[in-house]
Amino acid sequence: MDRAQKEKVVEELGQIFESSGVVVVAHYQGLTVAEMQDLRARVRGAGGAVRVAKNKLAKIALEGTDVAGIADLLTGMTVLAYSEDPVAAAKAADEYAKANDKYVILGGAMGGTVLTADGVKAVAKMPSREELIAQIVSCIGAPASNIAGAIGAPASNIASILTTIEEKAA
Repeated sequence: MDRAQKEKVVEELGQIFESSGVVVVAHYQGLTVAEMQDLRARVRGAGGAVRVAKNKLAKIALEGTDVAGIADLLTGMTVLAYSEDPVAAAKAADEYAKANDKYVILGGAMGGTVLTADGVKAVAKMPSREELIAQIVSCIGAPASNIAGAIGAPASNIASILTTIEEKAA
């Protein structure tokens, strides 16, 4: 890899560290090609991506960023799983780590916060962006349906009273 290629990789990694909602760093030593493809597919399905990069280049890309503290995690055979959604990559990585002992989560970063392995697992337990939006919509929709029911209730009460009066009169 020549100098221009290395500079390009450092720039790409810098964009990943800067723009991603979450970055998970893990060891992947011993994973087969098929297992690595499975990991990539799972993370991609969750809306993220997986990147294997030289640790030295990743450390250079981390210099001067808010999450420069994860540079200490970059030793040995490391892989980065990242996504814009602050939960997606962490969930996919955690689920994969539970299924495969060769994939070991070391830590990561969420926004400007450096995470330990336990921190990544805690983030993975959080609801995703879509789940939060669904919860908010249901909270907003519930009062509206209650209001509609309250508005319609007097009319149905009046109708049932009129029906009862009519039946008694007949």
